[in-house]
This record gives sequence, C-alpha cells and structure tokens, in this order.
Amino acid sequence: MFKKNSHEVCMTSGPVLPNLLAMTIPLALSSVFQFLFNAADLVVVGNFASEHSLAAVGSTCALMNLNVSLFVGVSLGANALIARYLGGGDDARVKDAIRTSYGLALLSGVLMTTAGLLLARPALELMQSPAETLDLSTTYYQICSLGMIPMMFFNFGSAILRAKGDTRRPLYFLLAAGVLNFALNFLFVKFLHMDVVGAAIATAISQGLSAYLIIRCLGREEGVFKMRFRDMQLSWRTALSILRIGVPAGFQGVVFSLSNIVIQSSINGFGPLVMASSAAAMNLEGIVWLTMSSFSQCALTFMSQNIGARRYSRLNRVAFVSCASCAVAGLVLGNLAYLFGPTLLGLFDSRPEVVESGMIRVFWVCCFYFLCGLMDTLCGVVRGLGHNVSPTIVALVGACGFRLLWIFTIFQVERFHTESVLFFSYPASWILTFVIHLGCYILFRRNYPQGDGSRPQRLNGERANAM
Repeated sequence: MFKKNSHEVCMTSGPVLPNLLAMTIPLALSSVFQFLFNAADLVVVGNFASEHSLAAVGSTCALMNLNVSLFVGVSLGANALIARYLGGGDDARVKDAIRTSYGLALLSGVLMTTAGLLLARPALELMQSPAETLDLSTTYYQICSLGMIPMMFFNFGSAILRAKGDTRRPLYFLLAAGVLNFALNFLFVKFLHMDVVGAAIATAISQGLSAYLIIRCLGREEGVFKMRFRDMQLSWRTALSILRIGVPAGFQGVVFSLSNIVIQSSINGFGPLVMASSAAAMNLEGIVWLTMSSFSQCALTFMSQNIGARRYSRLNRVAFVSCASCAVAGLVLGNLAYLFGPTLLGLFDSRPEVVESGMIRVFWVCCFYFLCGLMDTLCGVVRGLGHNVSPTIVALVGACGFRLLWIFTIFQVERFHTESVLFFSYPASWILTFVIHLGCYILFRRNYPQGDGSRPQRLNGERANAM
C-alpha cells in the first residue's frame, strides 16, 4: 500500500463527516473553477462583445455538456475501480488501472474533438438555434472542441488522484488555469475585439495548462501512482472494467443533457432575450450544482474504498452523511443564489428585462436545488455499492422521462406555455427520482453484511461485472 501524504484523506477509518468534507470541499472548489471557464466567457462576452454573442455562447452549454458527459462518466469509472483496488491493497491492479486511464483519456479526447468539429452546426440547428446566433455559436463550439483532449487528461488525472483522497492539488491547478482564462478573455475580447473566437481560444489554452499541471504532478508521484506518458497503455480487460462502471454513469449524463437540450430548444422558442437570461441563470445554478455534485463523487469513492477494504459497517454512515451534507449545502447556496440573484445576473447582462426573466429560472431551480443534490448523491452511493446500470435506468425514467413528458404534454397547453411551467419540471423530476434511488439503496445494501471483514453475499451479475 502507498503511504498517505498530508493532502490525502483516509476513507476507511476515522469519523466520516470531517474526512468527507476534507475531500469534498477542494473537489467542489475545483469543479466550480472548471465551470467558471465558461462563466468567464459569458461575463466578458456579455459586456464587451457583439449584441448576440452572449446568447450564442449560452446556447452551446447544453450541447457541450452532452459531448462531455459520457466521457466524464468514464473517468468516474476509473475513479471507482482504482479506489476499490486501493482499498483492497492490490497495487498491481491499481497501476494497471492508472495506465489504462491515461489511454482512455487520449481516446476520449480525440473522439470528442472530432465530434465537436464535424457535428457542431447540425446539432445547433437541430436545437433550433436562431439564425442570427447560429454562426457565432458554431464557431465558438468548434474552437472549444480543440481543448477536449487536455480537458480529458485533466478529468482522468483528477479521478486518479481522487481515488486516494487527494482533491487539493487539482484545485491548485484549476486556480492557475482559471486566472489565465479570465486574463486571456479580457485580452482577446475586450482589447483585441475577437468576440466569441477570443473567448473560445482563451478557454482552450487554459484547459491545456490544467492538463499539463496534472500530468506533471502524476509524473512526480511515488510508487504505483507514478505515471509518465511512456507508461500509457490500453489494457482492454481493465478498460472494459472501467467502462462497465463508467459508461452507465456517462450515459446517464448524456440522457440528462438530452433532456436539457429539449428544454433549451423550448427556451430558444421564447427568443434571444430569454435565451440570454437563461444562459446567465444557468451559470448561477451551475455553481450550486457542482458543489452538490462533489458530494456524489466523493460518496462513490468512499463507498468503493470501504467495500474494497471490507469495512461494511461504515456504508450506512457514508450514505447518510453524504446526503445530509449535500442537502445542507444545496439549501444554503441555492437560496443565497436567489437572494443575490439580481446582482449576480446583472454581471452577465445588466438589462432589467434580462434580469427579471433570469430570476424566474433562478427561483424554480436554485431554491429547490437541494433535491437535485439528494438525488445525485444517493445515485453515487448506489454506484459505490457496485450497481451501475440501475441508477441510469432510474434517472432515465424518473428524471429525464418525466421532463420530456411534461414538455410534450402540460407545457404544450397554451395557458401553461410559460417559463415558470417549463422550469417547474426540474424540482418535480428530482423528487420522483430521489424516492426511487432511496428504494434501490435499501434493496442493494442488503447484499452486504453489517459487520466488517466478511465476504458479501453473492450479488447479481451487474456488480460482478463491475469488479
């Protein structure tokens, strides 16, 4: 086993809450800074670029999330597998999984870049992007696609470090990249007048810096975590183990993104003003969601390590503490976003009508966002138990299916064809999906003994494949 350093968190012993927060807080801050890459684009573009630039950049958010979701889910598979091998003390498998993760990062980045360059315009047309913003949106998305390879190396590298409880150093790397991104945005957009082209180039360069820093970090590690480019490989057996865990998680993200694209298409039907207000509001809610999402990722890692170490008595505590902490974070941050919403929305676009429209979305999403946090965290807990397909099916039916049904039925009625009715579909779907996830956890937890050290009961094929 490796020796723990000061930046690593112990997950298999000690109190759960302090260790969970020590791991989650840096991860949440890292996620927020990564998200602010796009927010910086929107702030600068909204204030210093052409009239339709803010709507053009904002309209690509749902499509960008769709492109990224599948492969970020694969990186979660790498995290879960490495954490489980690490908890069980299997250093040879840890090393093999890390090498394969690098290979998957390169493959994922190449596929995403190719898809972004070739399919950006057709996809935006399918989303009914207005003609006046279509060219700008396409240009922005295609240039951002050039940063997908470094983005994937950073995400997989972060997943590798997170498997051993290290979420601090990825935070430091994103701080550096975030400062660079904001500075380049001002240079390219405000002073060089490069509009959305400058914003996209700034984002791609910053992603390159974050990837370089995390690759250099792993190259300086000791023991099984030391990784250099020449060590990169693609062991298909290990890759399949990662994909069995990660693809269902990624597919779940894709399905959510698809439902959000349908919602974005409905938003586009209200015109450029509502598009701009929604884009600004999405950045406020994005910060809240990423904070809560960090609890889900850490819960998955905690559960995986404890199962690998056969510390089954800690599983219920990890599940409860993770969900409760996430709910508190969501309630506090979501309501703060609503309280300061007019001021924060004004940073993106100070027009009163844009702020007023944006506050409709902020209310329905941010004030009830803790429900989404509970849903996501419990989903991570169930994945940590080794069940990877079930949460995807639940999300498909409970969240995405409900939203699509809502949009194509209730929302189509003329008297209900409003922004408020559209956004109400979010909290309603979160409640439904959380209840189903809770039932799944109660059912699957019975497969593990209450005491430590024993072998679990024979599980279904889903978990057996995940191992």
